[in-house]
Amino acid sequence: QVQLVESGGGLVQAGGSLRLSCAASGNMFRLDAMGWYRQAPGKQRELVATIFSGGGTNYVDSVKGRFTISRDNAKNTAYLQMNSLKPEDTAVYYCAADVVQGSLFRTRHYWGQGTQVTVSS
Repeated sequence: QVQLVESGGGLVQAGGSLRLSCAASGNMFRLDAMGWYRQAPGKQRELVATIFSGGGTNYVDSVKGRFTISRDNAKNTAYLQMNSLKPEDTAVYYCAADVVQGSLFRTRHYWGQGTQVTVSS
């Protein structure tokens, strides 16, 4: 099993910043893509940002230029730096990771427990 533990959420005023962390631990041969999703009340979960094992990144248009995803492979940790936060960024943010594991080197998708981000206007 693999555990993803998120931290760094909280309450911030519009225009402020937060940094989320996601630490992976457990039975892993290799940690491939890691990503951050968010789900606001009454809305579907959406993919916010992805970082691949080689460092390539993707972002949803609404956060481009404001959010930066990064990772520290030595620590099996991904980060989401969120700047210029807006009230519409309010959501539960979930970390996700594709993990290669087992004797057959199969890829499994894991989720973190989520961390609340609230942006006040």
